Amino acid sequence: MANAPPQPPRAKRHKSSPVDHDGDGVGGEDQQPLLPGLPDHLAQQCLALLPPSLLFSVCRPWRRLLYSPTFPPFLSLYALLSSPTSDADLDRDPIGFYAYDPISTTWAALPSPPPDLPLRRVLLRHPSFIARNLPVQSVAAGGHLVVIAGTTDHLLPALPRPLAFHPSSRRWRLGPPFPAPRRWCAAGAASGAVYLASGVGSGYSTEVARSVERWDLLHRGAAWEAVAPLRDSRFSREAVEAVTSKGKLCMVNLRGRGSKYGAVYDIGSDRWEVMPPGLLSGWTGPAAADESGGPIFVADEEIGELRSYAWDTDTWRVVIKSEMLKRATYMACAGGKVCVASADGDVVTIVDVGRGSGRIWTVVPPIGMRIMALHILPRMSWPQS
Repeated sequence: MANAPPQPPRAKRHKSSPVDHDGDGVGGEDQQPLLPGLPDHLAQQCLALLPPSLLFSVCRPWRRLLYSPTFPPFLSLYALLSSPTSDADLDRDPIGFYAYDPISTTWAALPSPPPDLPLRRVLLRHPSFIARNLPVQSVAAGGHLVVIAGTTDHLLPALPRPLAFHPSSRRWRLGPPFPAPRRWCAAGAASGAVYLASGVGSGYSTEVARSVERWDLLHRGAAWEAVAPLRDSRFSREAVEAVTSKGKLCMVNLRGRGSKYGAVYDIGSDRWEVMPPGLLSGWTGPAAADESGGPIFVADEEIGELRSYAWDTDTWRVVIKSEMLKRATYMACAGGKVCVASADGDVVTIVDVGRGSGRIWTVVPPIGMRIMALHILPRMSWPQS
């Protein structure tokens, strides 16, 4: 891998749905059967075995099927994006929600969130924190993008309850009120549930700093419930990711290569454990794991190494080393892909780790936008017009 990667081509931005994307297929075919001689419900079962890229390119009916809510979805990249002008414009939300479609290679804005949620109260920069942006924390859980925490201009928690987006239905919904709204917390997901640990509320509280709450998205009407509290309050200093692997929720209290403290929550037994020393020492940047199972990956922000962790030996293995992984800040993992964005937020580096190939490529956000968070979720469905 070259030390100075070429500037990646900028991805296109949707003006309409990918169903209307100009391609090599023949238009005006909306009324024809998916496969001549077969009922559509049987044709769908056959076509589900084909690569999404082929379905997209052959004809419009197949393309429509590919983005139907009833068809098995492929994975897409979701991002929270900000623009340099959002701070000065009080009439627009400081963050935008977008999805990158790897089949049509285009970005599309998600439907607008509910207007009654105070997203415009979220602050991204503050004079007291010149060297960094204030985080907006979110997780991917149970097939949803869930926004959990942010900060207001008075340095208070911005969100009274979570906000969840479901790609297949293209709908947002409000989650249950937080028992204690917070910011600078640890957030993660496991088996369709969101976990929220520690943090700071309207003022510092040891009780909040040690508390851990769980919300099961897969059960309608579920409220936040308390699980075993942390042993101390050392996780209320910074917004960090809680990463799930082998039935355990793992997190460290500080990002980067400095001295840090780690904790592991055993979900099945509802108890906290000391983090294995090898896992702690190798956690030198943003980390992520596939919610459906798999190892923890970490991107070393200083030397540009992507590593995977082995529980049985408490060791890390180098997957790939690249200049493009230096200054890694945001990370997501699913479907055999690891996606990493730097602190500048101007490019996403994608590594294929599913088959050990280590193939690497890049995607850039829409012009004038900067990445604030990354997630991998099923693609959005689109209206079948």
